[in-house]
This record gives sequence, C-alpha cells and structure tokens, in this order.
Amino acid sequence: MSRKLIAGLACRLTGTRLYGKPLQNLAPDVTILAQIVDCIRSSPVPAEVVLAIAESEGNAALRLAAGELETPYVLGDEKDVLGRLIAAAEAHDATDLLRKTTESPFFELDGMELAWERHVANGNDITIVDHVPLGTAVEIYSVDALRRSHAEGLDEDRSELVSNYGRYNQRLFKVEIVEPPPACRRTDLRLTVDYPEDLILCRAVYEELGASAPSFPLAEIVSFLDRRPDLKRLVARFVHDAPIWDGAPQRAAG
Repeated sequence: MSRKLIAGLACRLTGTRLYGKPLQNLAPDVTILAQIVDCIRSSPVPAEVVLAIAESEGNAALRLAAGELETPYVLGDEKDVLGRLIAAAEAHDATDLLRKTTESPFFELDGMELAWERHVANGNDITIVDHVPLGTAVEIYSVDALRRSHAEGLDEDRSELVSNYGRYNQRLFKVEIVEPPPACRRTDLRLTVDYPEDLILCRAVYEELGASAPSFPLAEIVSFLDRRPDLKRLVARFVHDAPIWDGAPQRAAG
C-alpha cells in the first residue's frame, strides 16, 4: 500500500501564558506559523500542510492566516485536538500525519526526513525524532494509530497532549525513535514559545540566522545559543532536560 503523509498543524489563539502564539512575529512579516509552514514546504517529505483550527470565533484570525499562506484547513472542537488532526488527515486521504506544534518554529529537519524514510520502510505506527531541544522534534503517526489513540485514550489524551496515549502505551504500537547527530542531542535547550521569554530567544535566533530561513540547521542554532548564555539563562527555569519519548513511563494495562 502506498503511503501519503500530510503535516497536520493544530492551532488556536487562546493561551494563558502568551496569547496568540502561532501569530506572534519572529521577524517583521514573519509569524511563527508562517515560518513552520514554509519550513515544512521546503522539505520533500509531506505532500501537504493542513491547519487543524479550533472552530470558535476567537480563532477567526487563523482562518485568515490560512488564506494568506494558501494552506487548507479543517475546523473542529476546541478541546479535541486529536480529533482535529484526524479530520485533517481524513480530509486529504492521508495514511500518515506529521505532527508539529504551532508554537515551535524550528525543526530537526534531517531527522524528520530520516523518520519518514524509516516509518515507511519499517511499517511503523509511530516514528519520533527525540533527544533534541524542546520544540524541534517531530512525530509521525499512522492515521490508524491516531484513531486508536482517540478511541482508547482519556480526555486529556485528546487535548493538546496529543502524544500522551502513544507515549505512555508504546507496547501497543510499533514505535521507532530516531536520534539526532551528537551536536543536536541537547535536551538542555528550549526552542518552543510558551512564555514571553521564549519569544525573545526565538526572535534572537531568527535575527542571527535569518539568512538560512526557513530551513534553519539545528546544529547552527545550538552553536549560536552556546555563544549566548544570556539567552539560555532567560528560559532556564522552563527547561525540561529529558527526552520526551525515550524512557517515558508506561501506563498499567486497563
């Protein structure tokens, strides 16, 4: 069976720590969402980028952004993020979905391409790039794995914590974890935007390395941050220095 991969980007604008994260600017006329879409499109991996937008009126600006980015979208329940991603995949007859959070503008791109290659070659249900700075990982799921997660998971597993069911029940799926080159194995770094301090850091990265946009080499970002301890200190209290999937605790059966 041939496989068709889309990139599903679940997005909404509400947030208590930093409002409107996907539409925050990294640079003049460059939003986080636009950077993510352009970066994915620069890769040969996904066939399409699809936004999975929360349907409340407070997210109308995301529909306008989808038009500006010429990106198709689906609408769905605010809380059922997993359901929105499944709807995005089904609307485009996809067999597999690449998940990237819309507050994380940078990628481990080489790992993403290798993950898709292994996902197909090994018939995986879930293939993950892990051991990288928070926000730069990608997750590839078969749509059947997403449907199973939705059917069997808890309400919180259908929320923005989309990966929870697969992560805590890896024994139920064929999971492969792709690790990056040694220079990029840096879980002590953070490249996601949850807080204003994160946005300051990511803007600094974009300003320094913008000539590489949208495909910022992760090793160059790491090198830049190692030269800027002030930026690392700025977000140090938010860092979770551990891999996300590798070594995750497993839920008891039943």
